[in-house]
Amino acid sequence: MQPSEIQQILSDRLARVEATIAGACAKARRSRDEVRLIAVTKTVSAAVTAMLPRLGVVDLAENRPQTLWGKVDAVPNVRWHFIGHLQRNKIDRTLPLMHWLHSVDSVRLLEALQSECVKQNRHLSIFIEVNASREEQKQGFAHEDCAALGPVLARCDRLSILGLMGMAAYSDDPENSRPTFAAMFALRERLRQEWGLPLPELSLGMSNDYVVAIEEGATCVRLGTTLFEGLDGELPGVGG
Repeated sequence: MQPSEIQQILSDRLARVEATIAGACAKARRSRDEVRLIAVTKTVSAAVTAMLPRLGVVDLAENRPQTLWGKVDAVPNVRWHFIGHLQRNKIDRTLPLMHWLHSVDSVRLLEALQSECVKQNRHLSIFIEVNASREEQKQGFAHEDCAALGPVLARCDRLSILGLMGMAAYSDDPENSRPTFAAMFALRERLRQEWGLPLPELSLGMSNDYVVAIEEGATCVRLGTTLFEGLDGELPGVGG
């Protein structure tokens, strides 16, 4: 496939996604401006990824530190989000590259991030990852354990806690995710009081269920497959 063909495919897909997001916002009586589209670029090359800012998408996400490291220089002038498990031994190199970190899944990671932010004289905006679907294989804090994080978060003065991140269990029927997303919204509202923080963000919803997530209050949706299916391996280029 030629670059112009790929860019046209992406443009068409983005137009459909934008129309879908706008429709979901209208149904939920929300402003379109309340929802941030984050393109998850983990399956495509840096050359394909670099087309996104030209199409107006500047919030991009990776889930592996090494892939992020390889793409940052090749795709400048965007906001990079990290959505995967971040090992503590990779924090020092990854920290300066992240706009937002969505996947803080342990107290040890919180403390390591705080320490590295002090060392590098930086601040970082983060989400607390919750095991929203309560599946054993998923990362994140249990719903019941979140309230106890308050004192830890209070000590982490270099971290700005934006809100919660989670995933619903995969299902062919997006409606099955609704109770999970509603529970995350309710948890966020409760933690606002218990933590004494505004928590403006909810990072919920992927390609199969983002419409339901928006209807239930998501402020960030993380889309990969619906944008990039069939484009992995195209234009290998530099950086991943």
